[in-house]
Amino acid sequence: MNKKQTITITAMAAVALLLATLILKPRADDAHNDDGHADAPAAGTVSAADAAPAGARSAASSAASAPETITLSAAQIQAAGIVLATAAPAQISTILTLPGEIRFNDDRTAHVVPKLAGVVVAVHAELGQTVQRGQLLAVLASSALSEQRSELLSAQRRLALARTTLEREHKLWQDKISAEQDYLQAKQAMSEADIAVQNAQQKLSVLGAGAAAGKQLNQLELRAPFAGVVMEKHLAMGEAIKEDANVFTISDLSTVWADFAVPPQDLNRVRVGETAIVRAAAFAAQASGKITYVGALLGEQTRTATARVALTNPERAWRPGLFVNVDVQSGMSAAAVTVAADALQTIDGRPAIFVRTATGFEARPVRPGRSDGKLTEILRGLTTGTSYAAANSYVLKAELGKDSAEHEH
Repeated sequence: MNKKQTITITAMAAVALLLATLILKPRADDAHNDDGHADAPAAGTVSAADAAPAGARSAASSAASAPETITLSAAQIQAAGIVLATAAPAQISTILTLPGEIRFNDDRTAHVVPKLAGVVVAVHAELGQTVQRGQLLAVLASSALSEQRSELLSAQRRLALARTTLEREHKLWQDKISAEQDYLQAKQAMSEADIAVQNAQQKLSVLGAGAAAGKQLNQLELRAPFAGVVMEKHLAMGEAIKEDANVFTISDLSTVWADFAVPPQDLNRVRVGETAIVRAAAFAAQASGKITYVGALLGEQTRTATARVALTNPERAWRPGLFVNVDVQSGMSAAAVTVAADALQTIDGRPAIFVRTATGFEARPVRPGRSDGKLTEILRGLTTGTSYAAANSYVLKAELGKDSAEHEH
């Protein structure tokens, strides 16, 4: 074999080796399996995560579970207005919360009825108007009233005549001109005339109408029985009104009732004379009042008894029809650990208390129990004697949120 053939064979062998290398070399996209996930490392290999020092992994885990703390000096705490208190045992009021509704005070609500049939000739009050006691509401023309007033006028005329006759007969009897019997008959006639006048006056008084003003014997004036607000109006000019029609409803809104439903099992916890707190369901308002009534019967549909709280309403904020919640204090019970109700804050969706530490505060998750609005029982997470932020703890919550936002950036 000559030198030229040897070079040719060597070149062909090199080309064959290169082709074999290209064919047998794994492709880059074969490094992943069919599911698109990387193949598990071969036995004996160590991943980057596993290769990290154990101390580094422990530090990361501790950072994730570390308590949320805030560093504040005593001067900063005082400047922020944060008030400290100590968790301690206490007696907590047991509060029973029941649904209710504001209603008119029935003792200060009147339905104005004419008591005589008539036709409306004037209307002086409008719906929602504030009226005073004795204020004119409407005027009706009533033929029945005209007859009653005519009867009174006739009785008064007969009484005047009987009085004159009695005086004359008395003088004649004294002068021995007429017999005593004539005098006694005149006296009897005057007594009967006086009774007739009183009877006619009482009839008009019952109807709410006095003597006629001038010659208008048929005019019936409807007046407000007391100061209040016109809540209903059911008449118009020219309308014929029956004697028992409810033409106006007047209510004194300076006091209202809060009626609430009491289940049978709670009836022994709601007593007349106790103080209750009424809270509006639609807005932030509350008022206290005495329980004035607890029903003895259960409703056929609701199977609950009705109880009532009387409320003063000088600003008329408590409007009839408003839904409310009524808190009734039904007793006192001991709690092993209590904090101020305002101290509780929600951190990451969980209730927490800011506990005083050597360098500031720590947000400690707790499990709250009963609360009467002033004190809250702590069932877990806090022990007696622990110092905590009782007032203005929301400042600490805001500071904690600001620190978290800075760490995220």
